[in-house]
Amino acid sequence: MLTKLNVYHSSLDASVLAKARHVLMVLPKSDDLPDVKTVPGGERLPSVLARRTMTIADLLKSPVVTESETGVMTCWLMLDESVSRFAQMDLLRRGWGLLLDEQPEKLALGAVGGADFCAQSLALAAYVAGVNAVTLPSWKTGKPARKVKTLYVYGTSERALHDAWAVAGGNVLARNLIATPGNLLTPGIYRARIEGLATQYGWQMETYDQKALRKLKAGAFLAVAQGSMDKDAAIVRLRRHVGAKSTVALVGKGICFDTGGHNLKSAKYMQGMHEDMAGSAVALGILQAATELDLPVNLDVWLAIAQNHLSPEAYKPGDVVTAMNGTTIEIVHTDAEGRMALADTLALAARQKPDIMVDFATLTGSMVTSLGTRYSGVFGNRPAEVGKAIAAGVVSGERLCAFPMDDDYAPALDSHVADIKQCLLEGEADHILASCFLQRFVSDIPWLHLDLSAANCAKGLGAVSSDVTGFGVAWGVQWLSDAIIPI
Repeated sequence: MLTKLNVYHSSLDASVLAKARHVLMVLPKSDDLPDVKTVPGGERLPSVLARRTMTIADLLKSPVVTESETGVMTCWLMLDESVSRFAQMDLLRRGWGLLLDEQPEKLALGAVGGADFCAQSLALAAYVAGVNAVTLPSWKTGKPARKVKTLYVYGTSERALHDAWAVAGGNVLARNLIATPGNLLTPGIYRARIEGLATQYGWQMETYDQKALRKLKAGAFLAVAQGSMDKDAAIVRLRRHVGAKSTVALVGKGICFDTGGHNLKSAKYMQGMHEDMAGSAVALGILQAATELDLPVNLDVWLAIAQNHLSPEAYKPGDVVTAMNGTTIEIVHTDAEGRMALADTLALAARQKPDIMVDFATLTGSMVTSLGTRYSGVFGNRPAEVGKAIAAGVVSGERLCAFPMDDDYAPALDSHVADIKQCLLEGEADHILASCFLQRFVSDIPWLHLDLSAANCAKGLGAVSSDVTGFGVAWGVQWLSDAIIPI
Protein backbone atom coordinates (compact mmCIF):
# COMPACT_ATOMS: atom_id res chain seq x y z
CA MET A 1 0.00 0.00 0.00
CA LEU A 2 1.04 3.62 -0.37
CA THR A 3 2.99 5.19 2.45
CA LYS A 4 2.26 8.67 3.73
CA LEU A 5 3.53 11.36 1.43
CA ASN A 6 6.55 13.24 2.72
CA VAL A 7 6.55 16.67 1.10
CA TYR A 8 9.44 19.10 1.25
CA HIS A 9 9.35 22.64 -0.06
CA SER A 10 12.49 24.46 -1.02
CA SER A 11 14.17 26.31 -3.84
CA LEU A 12 14.97 24.27 -6.91
CA ASP A 13 18.70 23.66 -6.57
CA ALA A 14 21.12 20.78 -6.65
CA SER A 15 21.45 20.39 -2.89
CA VAL A 16 17.77 19.75 -2.28
CA LEU A 17 17.09 17.66 -5.39
CA ALA A 18 20.08 15.46 -4.63
CA LYS A 19 18.33 14.22 -1.47
CA ALA A 20 16.81 11.76 -3.90
CA ARG A 21 19.01 10.28 -6.59
CA HIS A 22 16.11 9.91 -9.00
CA VAL A 23 14.51 13.15 -10.19
CA LEU A 24 11.67 13.95 -12.58
CA MET A 25 11.69 17.46 -14.05
CA VAL A 26 8.60 18.79 -15.82
CA LEU A 27 9.03 21.64 -18.29
CA PRO A 28 6.32 23.74 -19.97
CA LYS A 29 5.88 23.67 -23.73
CA SER A 30 8.43 26.06 -25.19
CA ASP A 31 10.68 26.59 -28.18
CA ASP A 32 13.59 27.31 -25.87
CA LEU A 33 15.14 25.32 -23.07
CA PRO A 34 14.76 27.13 -19.72
CA ASP A 35 17.70 27.66 -17.41
CA VAL A 36 18.06 24.32 -15.62
CA LYS A 37 21.75 24.44 -14.77
CA THR A 38 21.02 24.23 -11.02
CA VAL A 39 19.19 20.91 -11.48
CA PRO A 40 21.37 17.79 -11.32
CA GLY A 41 22.27 16.85 -14.87
CA GLY A 42 20.75 20.03 -16.26
CA GLU A 43 23.97 21.22 -17.78
CA ARG A 44 24.16 17.97 -19.76
CA LEU A 45 20.66 18.10 -21.21
CA PRO A 46 21.56 20.10 -24.38
CA SER A 47 24.40 17.75 -25.27
CA VAL A 48 22.25 14.66 -24.63
CA LEU A 49 19.53 16.05 -26.92
CA ALA A 50 22.14 16.80 -29.58
CA ARG A 51 23.63 13.31 -29.33
CA ARG A 52 20.18 11.80 -29.87
CA THR A 53 19.45 14.28 -32.70
CA MET A 54 16.44 15.54 -30.73
CA THR A 55 15.02 19.04 -30.48
CA ILE A 56 13.42 20.63 -27.42
CA ALA A 57 10.01 19.87 -28.93
CA ASP A 58 10.78 16.14 -28.87
CA LEU A 59 10.51 16.26 -25.07
CA LEU A 60 6.75 16.58 -25.61
CA LYS A 61 6.69 12.94 -26.73
CA SER A 62 9.87 11.29 -25.46
CA PRO A 63 11.33 11.68 -21.95
CA VAL A 64 15.11 11.97 -21.82
CA VAL A 65 17.44 10.96 -18.98
CA THR A 66 20.65 12.67 -17.91
CA GLU A 67 23.06 11.72 -15.14
CA SER A 68 24.96 14.25 -13.06
CA GLU A 69 28.60 13.99 -12.03
CA THR A 70 27.42 12.79 -8.61
CA GLY A 71 25.25 10.04 -10.12
CA VAL A 72 21.83 11.69 -9.80
CA MET A 73 19.51 10.37 -12.52
CA THR A 74 17.16 13.05 -13.87
CA CYS A 75 14.33 12.42 -16.32
CA TRP A 76 13.24 15.42 -18.39
CA LEU A 77 9.93 15.85 -20.18
CA MET A 78 7.76 18.67 -21.47
CA LEU A 79 4.01 18.86 -20.82
CA ASP A 80 1.65 20.48 -23.28
CA GLU A 81 -1.40 21.66 -21.33
CA SER A 82 -3.46 21.80 -24.54
CA VAL A 83 -3.38 18.02 -25.09
CA SER A 84 -5.64 15.56 -23.28
CA ARG A 85 -5.14 14.65 -19.65
CA PHE A 86 -4.75 11.04 -20.77
CA ALA A 87 -1.85 11.97 -23.06
CA GLN A 88 -0.18 13.97 -20.28
CA MET A 89 -0.50 11.03 -17.89
CA ASP A 90 0.88 8.63 -20.46
CA LEU A 91 3.99 10.77 -20.93
CA LEU A 92 4.48 11.13 -17.17
CA ARG A 93 4.12 7.36 -16.72
CA ARG A 94 6.84 6.73 -19.28
CA GLY A 95 9.06 9.28 -17.60
CA TRP A 96 8.61 7.84 -14.13
CA GLY A 97 9.14 4.36 -15.56
CA LEU A 98 12.70 5.21 -16.56
CA LEU A 99 13.42 6.10 -12.92
CA LEU A 100 11.39 3.40 -11.19
CA ASP A 101 13.19 0.64 -13.08
CA GLU A 102 16.04 1.15 -10.59
CA GLN A 103 13.72 0.45 -7.60
CA PRO A 104 14.44 3.72 -5.74
CA GLU A 105 13.04 4.36 -2.27
CA LYS A 106 13.20 8.13 -2.75
CA LEU A 107 12.05 10.27 -5.66
CA ALA A 108 12.25 13.99 -6.30
CA LEU A 109 9.88 16.00 -8.46
CA GLY A 110 10.26 19.53 -9.73
CA ALA A 111 8.87 21.82 -12.40
CA VAL A 112 9.93 24.97 -14.20
CA GLY A 113 7.40 27.54 -15.38
CA GLY A 114 4.60 29.75 -14.14
CA ALA A 115 2.89 29.19 -10.81
CA ASP A 116 -0.29 27.67 -12.30
CA PHE A 117 1.66 25.33 -14.57
CA CYS A 118 3.87 24.17 -11.71
CA ALA A 119 0.93 23.58 -9.36
CA GLN A 120 -1.08 21.55 -11.88
CA SER A 121 1.78 19.62 -13.44
CA LEU A 122 3.33 18.69 -10.09
CA ALA A 123 0.02 17.42 -8.70
CA LEU A 124 -0.54 15.35 -11.84
CA ALA A 125 3.01 14.01 -11.78
CA ALA A 126 2.65 13.14 -8.08
CA TYR A 127 -0.51 11.15 -8.85
CA VAL A 128 1.25 9.22 -11.61
CA ALA A 129 4.17 8.55 -9.26
CA GLY A 130 1.74 7.33 -6.62
CA VAL A 131 -0.07 4.79 -8.77
CA ASN A 132 3.27 3.32 -9.84
CA ALA A 133 5.15 3.66 -6.55
CA VAL A 134 4.47 0.08 -5.46
CA THR A 135 4.42 -3.17 -7.38
CA LEU A 136 1.35 -5.38 -7.43
CA PRO A 137 1.28 -8.49 -5.21
CA SER A 138 3.74 -11.15 -6.33
CA TRP A 139 4.69 -14.54 -4.94
CA LYS A 140 7.76 -14.87 -7.14
CA THR A 141 10.73 -15.74 -4.94
CA GLY A 142 13.69 -13.41 -5.06
CA LYS A 143 11.83 -10.63 -6.84
CA PRO A 144 12.19 -7.32 -4.98
CA ALA A 145 9.01 -5.37 -4.42
CA ARG A 146 9.02 -1.73 -5.44
CA LYS A 147 8.11 0.61 -2.61
CA VAL A 148 8.79 4.32 -2.82
CA LYS A 149 8.94 5.67 0.72
CA THR A 150 9.50 9.37 0.10
CA LEU A 151 8.59 11.83 -2.63
CA TYR A 152 10.33 15.19 -2.46
CA VAL A 153 8.24 17.79 -4.28
CA TYR A 154 9.15 21.40 -4.92
CA GLY A 155 6.85 24.21 -5.95
CA THR A 156 3.21 23.41 -5.14
CA SER A 157 0.87 23.14 -2.17
CA GLU A 158 0.93 20.26 0.26
CA ARG A 159 -2.87 20.01 -0.03
CA ALA A 160 -2.75 19.44 -3.79
CA LEU A 161 -0.18 16.69 -3.31
CA HIS A 162 -2.17 15.10 -0.49
CA ASP A 163 -5.21 14.96 -2.76
CA ALA A 164 -3.21 13.43 -5.62
CA TRP A 165 -1.73 10.82 -3.30
CA ALA A 166 -5.18 9.99 -1.87
CA VAL A 167 -6.60 9.21 -5.32
CA ALA A 168 -3.48 7.22 -6.16
CA GLY A 169 -3.94 5.27 -2.93
CA GLY A 170 -7.48 4.33 -3.93
CA ASN A 171 -6.20 3.08 -7.26
CA VAL A 172 -3.44 1.05 -5.58
CA LEU A 173 -5.97 -0.52 -3.19
CA ALA A 174 -8.19 -1.56 -6.10
CA ARG A 175 -5.31 -2.98 -8.13
CA ASN A 176 -3.89 -4.90 -5.18
CA LEU A 177 -7.24 -6.59 -4.61
CA ILE A 178 -7.80 -7.30 -8.31
CA ALA A 179 -4.33 -8.81 -8.74
CA THR A 180 -4.70 -11.20 -5.77
CA PRO A 181 -5.19 -14.84 -6.88
CA GLY A 182 -8.60 -16.38 -6.37
CA ASN A 183 -7.46 -18.89 -3.74
CA LEU A 184 -6.11 -16.00 -1.67
CA LEU A 185 -9.20 -13.80 -2.09
CA THR A 186 -12.23 -16.02 -1.65
CA PRO A 187 -15.48 -14.29 -0.67
CA GLY A 188 -14.76 -15.08 2.98
CA ILE A 189 -11.24 -13.66 2.84
CA TYR A 190 -12.45 -10.67 0.86
CA ARG A 191 -15.12 -9.88 3.43
CA ALA A 192 -12.52 -10.04 6.22
CA ARG A 193 -10.28 -7.58 4.35
CA ILE A 194 -13.24 -5.25 3.83
CA GLU A 195 -14.00 -5.44 7.55
CA GLY A 196 -10.42 -4.40 8.28
CA LEU A 197 -10.76 -1.39 5.98
CA ALA A 198 -14.08 -0.46 7.57
CA THR A 199 -12.47 -0.48 11.01
CA GLN A 200 -9.51 1.55 9.78
CA TYR A 201 -11.61 4.25 8.10
CA GLY A 202 -14.63 4.28 10.40
CA TRP A 203 -17.15 3.01 7.83
CA GLN A 204 -20.31 1.30 9.01
CA MET A 205 -20.49 -2.25 7.66
CA GLU A 206 -23.54 -4.45 7.24
CA THR A 207 -23.38 -7.97 5.77
CA TYR A 208 -26.30 -9.73 4.09
CA ASP A 209 -25.22 -13.36 4.16
CA GLN A 210 -27.07 -16.10 2.31
CA LYS A 211 -29.47 -16.72 5.19
CA ALA A 212 -30.42 -13.04 5.24
CA LEU A 213 -30.69 -12.95 1.45
CA ARG A 214 -33.07 -15.91 1.45
CA LYS A 215 -35.34 -13.95 3.78
CA LEU A 216 -35.14 -11.03 1.36
CA LYS A 217 -35.96 -13.40 -1.53
CA ALA A 218 -32.83 -12.40 -3.42
CA GLY A 219 -33.15 -15.29 -5.85
CA ALA A 220 -30.95 -13.81 -8.58
CA PHE A 221 -27.90 -13.40 -6.35
CA LEU A 222 -28.49 -16.73 -4.60
CA ALA A 223 -28.71 -18.56 -7.93
CA VAL A 224 -25.11 -17.59 -8.62
CA ALA A 225 -23.93 -18.34 -5.08
CA GLN A 226 -25.57 -21.77 -4.78
CA GLY A 227 -22.91 -23.50 -6.89
CA SER A 228 -20.14 -22.77 -4.40
CA MET A 229 -19.27 -25.33 -1.71
CA ASP A 230 -18.30 -22.56 0.71
CA LYS A 231 -21.39 -20.65 1.69
CA ASP A 232 -19.49 -17.40 2.12
CA ALA A 233 -21.15 -15.28 -0.56
CA ALA A 234 -22.80 -12.09 0.65
CA ILE A 235 -23.87 -8.59 -0.25
CA VAL A 236 -21.83 -6.16 1.83
CA ARG A 237 -22.94 -2.61 2.54
CA LEU A 238 -20.49 0.09 3.66
CA ARG A 239 -21.76 3.48 4.81
CA ARG A 240 -19.86 6.76 5.01
CA HIS A 241 -22.43 9.39 5.91
CA VAL A 242 -21.21 12.89 6.70
CA GLY A 243 -24.49 14.77 6.95
CA ALA A 244 -24.34 15.91 3.33
CA LYS A 245 -27.34 16.77 1.17
CA SER A 246 -26.49 14.18 -1.49
CA THR A 247 -26.26 10.42 -1.07
CA VAL A 248 -24.60 8.34 -3.75
CA ALA A 249 -24.79 4.57 -3.97
CA LEU A 250 -21.79 2.81 -5.52
CA VAL A 251 -22.43 -0.82 -6.50
CA GLY A 252 -19.64 -3.22 -7.41
CA LYS A 253 -19.59 -6.68 -8.96
CA GLY A 254 -17.40 -8.85 -6.74
CA ILE A 255 -17.21 -12.27 -8.40
CA CYS A 256 -14.00 -13.59 -6.87
CA PHE A 257 -13.71 -16.31 -9.49
CA ASP A 258 -15.88 -17.08 -12.50
CA THR A 259 -15.73 -20.55 -14.03
CA GLY A 260 -18.81 -19.87 -16.14
CA GLY A 261 -20.79 -22.49 -14.26
CA HIS A 262 -22.53 -25.16 -16.36
CA ASN A 263 -21.69 -23.08 -19.43
CA LEU A 264 -18.06 -23.65 -18.56
CA LYS A 265 -15.48 -21.23 -19.91
CA SER A 266 -12.64 -22.54 -22.05
CA ALA A 267 -9.12 -22.39 -20.62
CA LYS A 268 -8.36 -19.23 -22.60
CA TYR A 269 -11.32 -17.32 -21.22
CA MET A 270 -11.12 -18.71 -17.68
CA GLN A 271 -7.57 -17.44 -17.30
CA GLY A 272 -7.57 -14.27 -15.21
CA MET A 273 -11.11 -14.73 -13.90
CA HIS A 274 -9.95 -13.90 -10.37
CA GLU A 275 -10.12 -10.33 -11.71
CA ASP A 276 -13.90 -10.55 -12.16
CA MET A 277 -14.30 -8.74 -8.84
CA ALA A 278 -12.73 -5.57 -10.26
CA GLY A 279 -15.96 -3.58 -10.02
CA SER A 280 -16.17 -4.09 -6.28
CA ALA A 281 -12.49 -3.19 -5.85
CA VAL A 282 -13.02 0.04 -7.79
CA ALA A 283 -15.97 0.97 -5.56
CA LEU A 284 -13.79 0.34 -2.50
CA GLY A 285 -10.97 2.42 -3.98
CA ILE A 286 -13.34 5.34 -4.56
CA LEU A 287 -14.67 5.05 -1.00
CA GLN A 288 -11.16 5.06 0.46
CA ALA A 289 -10.10 8.06 -1.62
CA ALA A 290 -13.31 9.97 -0.84
CA THR A 291 -12.73 9.35 2.87
CA GLU A 292 -9.14 10.59 2.76
CA LEU A 293 -10.23 13.61 0.70
CA ASP A 294 -13.12 14.26 3.10
CA LEU A 295 -15.54 14.72 0.20
CA PRO A 296 -18.84 16.24 1.39
CA VAL A 297 -21.09 13.49 0.07
CA ASN A 298 -22.80 10.54 1.75
CA LEU A 299 -21.67 7.25 0.26
CA ASP A 300 -23.35 3.86 0.39
CA VAL A 301 -21.19 1.16 -1.17
CA TRP A 302 -22.81 -2.16 -2.03
CA LEU A 303 -20.57 -5.09 -2.96
CA ALA A 304 -21.94 -8.28 -4.55
CA ILE A 305 -19.38 -10.84 -3.37
CA ALA A 306 -19.63 -14.43 -4.61
CA GLN A 307 -18.07 -17.05 -6.88
CA ASN A 308 -19.56 -18.66 -9.97
CA HIS A 309 -18.68 -22.32 -9.60
CA LEU A 310 -19.67 -25.51 -11.38
CA SER A 311 -21.20 -28.14 -9.10
CA PRO A 312 -24.29 -30.35 -8.86
CA GLU A 313 -25.95 -27.47 -6.96
CA ALA A 314 -25.07 -24.78 -9.51
CA TYR A 315 -27.86 -23.00 -11.34
CA LYS A 316 -28.61 -24.24 -14.87
CA PRO A 317 -29.81 -22.97 -18.23
CA GLY A 318 -33.59 -23.11 -18.25
CA ASP A 319 -33.99 -22.41 -14.55
CA VAL A 320 -36.42 -19.66 -13.53
CA VAL A 321 -35.55 -17.62 -10.45
CA THR A 322 -37.21 -14.68 -8.73
CA ALA A 323 -35.22 -11.55 -7.91
CA MET A 324 -35.68 -9.44 -4.81
CA ASN A 325 -37.97 -6.95 -6.57
CA GLY A 326 -40.27 -9.77 -7.72
CA THR A 327 -39.01 -9.99 -11.31
CA THR A 328 -38.84 -13.55 -12.60
CA ILE A 329 -35.79 -14.39 -14.71
CA GLU A 330 -35.27 -17.18 -17.23
CA ILE A 331 -31.67 -18.41 -17.10
CA VAL A 332 -30.18 -18.69 -20.57
CA HIS A 333 -26.42 -18.82 -19.96
CA THR A 334 -24.79 -19.41 -16.58
CA ASP A 335 -21.73 -17.36 -17.53
CA ALA A 336 -23.90 -14.24 -17.47
CA GLU A 337 -23.72 -14.36 -13.67
CA GLY A 338 -22.58 -10.77 -13.13
CA ARG A 339 -25.90 -9.25 -14.09
CA MET A 340 -27.66 -11.74 -11.80
CA ALA A 341 -25.56 -10.81 -8.77
CA LEU A 342 -25.91 -7.11 -9.57
CA ALA A 343 -29.68 -7.32 -10.07
CA ASP A 344 -30.44 -8.01 -6.42
CA THR A 345 -27.66 -5.74 -5.22
CA LEU A 346 -29.06 -2.84 -7.25
CA ALA A 347 -32.58 -3.61 -6.02
CA LEU A 348 -31.34 -3.61 -2.42
CA ALA A 349 -29.47 -0.33 -2.91
CA ALA A 350 -32.52 1.24 -4.59
CA ARG A 351 -34.63 0.59 -1.50
CA GLN A 352 -32.56 3.22 0.32
CA LYS A 353 -33.55 5.82 -2.32
CA PRO A 354 -30.13 7.39 -2.97
CA ASP A 355 -29.91 10.47 -5.17
CA ILE A 356 -28.03 8.49 -7.81
CA MET A 357 -26.57 5.00 -8.23
CA VAL A 358 -23.47 3.94 -10.14
CA ASP A 359 -22.46 0.34 -10.69
CA PHE A 360 -19.04 -0.91 -11.76
CA ALA A 361 -18.55 -4.32 -13.35
CA THR A 362 -16.38 -6.32 -15.68
CA LEU A 363 -19.65 -7.38 -17.17
CA THR A 364 -19.47 -8.35 -20.84
CA GLY A 365 -16.98 -9.59 -23.38
CA SER A 366 -18.91 -7.72 -26.04
CA MET A 367 -17.81 -4.42 -24.50
CA VAL A 368 -14.19 -5.47 -24.97
CA THR A 369 -15.05 -6.41 -28.55
CA SER A 370 -16.64 -3.00 -29.06
CA LEU A 371 -13.99 -0.81 -27.44
CA GLY A 372 -10.89 -2.90 -26.83
CA THR A 373 -9.27 -2.29 -23.46
CA ARG A 374 -8.35 1.41 -23.69
CA TYR A 375 -11.83 2.80 -22.96
CA SER A 376 -14.70 1.60 -20.80
CA GLY A 377 -18.38 1.88 -21.67
CA VAL A 378 -21.07 3.83 -19.85
CA PHE A 379 -24.86 3.57 -19.91
CA GLY A 380 -27.48 5.50 -17.99
CA ASN A 381 -31.15 6.26 -17.61
CA ARG A 382 -30.57 10.04 -17.59
CA PRO A 383 -28.80 11.54 -20.64
CA ALA A 384 -27.53 14.49 -18.59
CA GLU A 385 -25.82 12.16 -16.14
CA VAL A 386 -24.20 10.23 -18.98
CA GLY A 387 -22.83 13.54 -20.25
CA LYS A 388 -21.35 14.33 -16.84
CA ALA A 389 -19.79 10.87 -16.74
CA ILE A 390 -18.10 11.43 -20.10
CA ALA A 391 -16.79 14.82 -18.92
CA ALA A 392 -15.33 13.29 -15.75
CA GLY A 393 -13.55 10.76 -17.93
CA VAL A 394 -11.90 13.51 -19.95
CA VAL A 395 -10.67 15.33 -16.83
CA SER A 396 -9.55 12.20 -14.96
CA GLY A 397 -7.82 10.59 -17.93
CA GLU A 398 -10.03 7.47 -17.55
CA ARG A 399 -11.98 7.65 -20.77
CA LEU A 400 -15.57 6.53 -21.25
CA CYS A 401 -17.64 5.94 -24.35
CA ALA A 402 -21.45 6.22 -24.13
CA PHE A 403 -23.64 3.49 -25.61
CA PRO A 404 -27.36 3.52 -26.48
CA MET A 405 -30.00 1.84 -24.42
CA ASP A 406 -33.14 2.77 -26.35
CA ASP A 407 -36.47 1.16 -25.56
CA ASP A 408 -36.51 -0.95 -28.72
CA TYR A 409 -33.54 -3.01 -27.47
CA ALA A 410 -35.36 -4.37 -24.41
CA PRO A 411 -37.94 -6.59 -26.24
CA ALA A 412 -35.08 -8.91 -27.25
CA LEU A 413 -35.07 -10.08 -23.62
CA ASP A 414 -38.78 -11.05 -23.60
CA SER A 415 -39.27 -14.55 -22.24
CA HIS A 416 -42.06 -17.06 -22.83
CA VAL A 417 -41.80 -18.45 -19.29
CA ALA A 418 -40.66 -15.51 -17.13
CA ASP A 419 -40.74 -11.74 -16.96
CA ILE A 420 -37.35 -11.43 -18.63
CA LYS A 421 -34.54 -13.46 -20.11
CA GLN A 422 -31.15 -13.15 -18.50
CA CYS A 423 -29.43 -12.76 -21.91
CA LEU A 424 -29.45 -14.13 -25.46
CA LEU A 425 -27.44 -17.10 -26.65
CA GLU A 426 -26.54 -15.24 -29.83
CA GLY A 427 -24.61 -12.64 -27.83
CA GLU A 428 -25.59 -9.80 -30.15
CA ALA A 429 -25.16 -6.38 -28.47
CA ASP A 430 -24.82 -8.17 -25.13
CA HIS A 431 -23.29 -5.11 -23.45
CA ILE A 432 -26.44 -3.14 -24.35
CA LEU A 433 -28.86 -5.92 -23.43
CA ALA A 434 -27.08 -6.46 -20.10
CA SER A 435 -27.66 -2.79 -19.32
CA CYS A 436 -31.32 -3.11 -20.30
CA PHE A 437 -31.53 -6.06 -17.94
CA LEU A 438 -29.95 -4.15 -15.04
CA GLN A 439 -32.21 -1.15 -15.57
CA ARG A 440 -35.20 -3.23 -14.40
CA PHE A 441 -33.71 -3.30 -10.90
CA VAL A 442 -32.90 0.38 -10.27
CA SER A 443 -36.49 1.62 -9.91
CA ASP A 444 -36.65 5.19 -11.27
CA ILE A 445 -33.49 6.33 -9.50
CA PRO A 446 -30.88 8.10 -11.67
CA TRP A 447 -28.35 5.43 -12.56
CA LEU A 448 -25.09 4.89 -14.41
CA HIS A 449 -23.56 1.57 -15.38
CA LEU A 450 -19.84 1.31 -16.16
CA ASP A 451 -18.79 -1.81 -18.06
CA LEU A 452 -15.07 -1.95 -17.26
CA SER A 453 -13.52 -3.16 -20.49
CA ALA A 454 -10.38 -1.20 -19.52
CA ALA A 455 -9.91 -3.02 -16.21
CA ASN A 456 -6.96 -4.89 -17.72
CA CYS A 457 -4.91 -3.38 -20.54
CA ALA A 458 -1.67 -5.01 -21.69
CA LYS A 459 1.40 -2.87 -20.84
CA GLY A 460 -0.65 -0.35 -18.89
CA LEU A 461 -2.99 2.52 -19.64
CA GLY A 462 -2.76 6.26 -19.05
CA ALA A 463 -1.17 6.85 -15.66
CA VAL A 464 -0.84 3.16 -14.78
CA SER A 465 2.06 0.97 -15.86
CA SER A 466 0.64 -2.45 -14.86
CA ASP A 467 -1.80 -4.53 -16.91
CA VAL A 468 -4.29 -4.29 -14.04
CA THR A 469 -5.36 -0.65 -14.31
CA GLY A 470 -7.76 0.10 -11.45
CA PHE A 471 -9.79 1.97 -14.07
CA GLY A 472 -12.69 3.80 -12.46
CA VAL A 473 -11.17 5.04 -9.20
CA ALA A 474 -9.84 8.33 -10.55
CA TRP A 475 -12.98 8.68 -12.66
CA GLY A 476 -15.19 8.13 -9.63
CA VAL A 477 -13.43 10.73 -7.50
CA GLN A 478 -13.57 13.27 -10.33
CA TRP A 479 -17.22 12.51 -11.01
CA LEU A 480 -18.15 12.89 -7.34
CA SER A 481 -16.26 16.17 -7.14
CA ASP A 482 -17.70 17.66 -10.35
CA ALA A 483 -21.15 16.22 -10.82
CA ILE A 484 -22.50 15.52 -7.35
CA ILE A 485 -21.09 17.91 -4.79
CA PRO A 486 -22.80 21.31 -5.03
CA ILE A 487 -20.40 24.23 -5.48
